Amino acid sequence: MSVVDETIAAYDHGAAAFAARYEALSAEVLWRRVRDLLPTGVGRLALDVGAGSGRDAAWLVGLGFEVVAAEPAAGMRAEGRRLHPGLRWVDDRLPALTAVHRLGLSYDLVLLSGVWMHLTPAERPCAFRKLATLLTPGGVLLLTLRGGPGEPERAMYPTSLGEIEALAREHGLAVLRALDEPDRLGRAGVVWTSVVLRLPDDGSLGLPLIRGIVLNDEKSSTYKLGLLRAVAKIADAAPSLAVPAADGSDRVLVPTGCVALNWLRTYLPLVAAGLPQTPGNSGPDGLGFAGKGFRALLALGVMAGDLRLGMRFAGPRAEALIAALGEARRTILAMPARYTTYPNAGGPVFEGMGRPVRVTGPVTLTPETLTAWGYVSVPGTLWRTLLRLGAWVEPVLVAECARLIRGYAVRMGRACEPGAVEARLVWQEPARDTGLARLVAGRLAEAGTPPVCVWSGMPLRLDVLDIDHALPWSAWPCGDLWNLFPSSRRVEPAREARSAAVGAGAGPGARANPGMVAYGLGR
Repeated sequence: MSVVDETIAAYDHGAAAFAARYEALSAEVLWRRVRDLLPTGVGRLALDVGAGSGRDAAWLVGLGFEVVAAEPAAGMRAEGRRLHPGLRWVDDRLPALTAVHRLGLSYDLVLLSGVWMHLTPAERPCAFRKLATLLTPGGVLLLTLRGGPGEPERAMYPTSLGEIEALAREHGLAVLRALDEPDRLGRAGVVWTSVVLRLPDDGSLGLPLIRGIVLNDEKSSTYKLGLLRAVAKIADAAPSLAVPAADGSDRVLVPTGCVALNWLRTYLPLVAAGLPQTPGNSGPDGLGFAGKGFRALLALGVMAGDLRLGMRFAGPRAEALIAALGEARRTILAMPARYTTYPNAGGPVFEGMGRPVRVTGPVTLTPETLTAWGYVSVPGTLWRTLLRLGAWVEPVLVAECARLIRGYAVRMGRACEPGAVEARLVWQEPARDTGLARLVAGRLAEAGTPPVCVWSGMPLRLDVLDIDHALPWSAWPCGDLWNLFPSSRRVEPAREARSAAVGAGAGPGARANPGMVAYGLGR
């Protein structure tokens, strides 16, 4: 008999005594410090996992919830039916909760009282994932963590609030409240922590769709996650690239070239590290997008951070990039865009339009260049959720992608060092650094040609030198010299005047400014 079965057997054989112990406590008193965080409204549905005697489930019914009570010990279910007739009981256990998931319901509240300590540390990530997928948008997960000595007849493992907080970050739940509680049964050294978590809700249907793709959808590779992340990064960093669909439908169009570019940014570090993206794959072989172009990018040492708007490529690097974008486009449209579908065998979520293009010579990654491949059509509800809840979506995508990759590695007999996958999934962005521009300004001053303030036209001393971005960093994170202006920190022009000067290429310091020419801005 396994340790889990032994624990369930202990509850089964001692059901009457355990039920009497639990029923001696008032649920209203136990949960009074978190009751204000419980969902309200008509038609609320709650799941009580490890429901025991049914005490808490019956209390929730009294609050207006419809309740499903899941309990693996037959003796406890029998006591619960005797004490609280009318509850809906299910024979099920964590971490799988197979019978509960088979019901096909989503819950406004999921409750775990005195359960988490019975799960081994290895079982907890799967258990938390199962619980998170059962929540409706805005749904609440309420669980208690036991601290102190265990009991010999029931297997118990140490718990910590930090563990729950980490799992919450990976699954996009917010910790609303964590409270230390005494043991109401007076057991020496035993303490409890009540933790309340909530799944965010933007009020649209986009969040359940995203959660379905990330946490529920069947996956034979990381491709679906790669596509969703590529689109999510456009919503996060370049939302102005999206345009409404011309047919009046609630969809937006994002440039296919930009989706493919973000795809390459995701996969270059992963493939370079030999991390598998499908079962049995540990390199570019077997990956549809890893053709000649992608392999050339690897061979040429192109970094993921180089693949961003505004960057210019020439020679072999340009040829490799254009080929890699085409390869990524073909794979995206043939695989994840085709097989990422709505629930219940609905149609595809993403739709591709456009055709391959041929580009020769140097390439600058402008919006015009990236739209040459056409567009990917995205549901408006999904797009708005990505705009509003990008901070929730990104860590969930990273956590799920890392989980899949580690699973593929284990099946291949490979070990992944802790954090190795996550490190390769970090989105590489340029650092805001004006050091090179200051170095150039210093050399100009040493040569007898001090830089000139772009706003006032006055020569600059190095002690009052500041560096302005022509195109603001918040709009375009570009620290190249052509985007940097010498200015005086004592001059604070009005925003409108600054924008007009930059946009028109004119202004007090824009005419015959030797500092600008030296910075490469006079081209």
